[in-house]
Amino acid sequence: PKLSFYADKSLKSILHMAAMSAIRLENDLREYYLRKVAEGKNKMLVLNNVRNKIIHRAFAVINKQKPYEKNYINNLVTS
Repeated sequence: PKLSFYADKSLKSILHMAAMSAIRLENDLREYYLRKVAEGKNKMLVLNNVRNKIIHRAFAVINKQKPYEKNYINNLVTS
């Protein structure tokens, strides 16, 4: 599919490079990528999922005004 007319091409490019870097490093996003590809998922589909995970984490950091915590525990879980 074509890129939407309304899409920010430079932002999409930055997210793509961030996702590519994330799957090269030893972290949970790489583990996720390798696990899904091993399950037979399309590599670009999984890469798009990694981009989405990066976006969700970035927005969570911005909304909560706190640094990223890898092992975050939600207050609802502990109550």
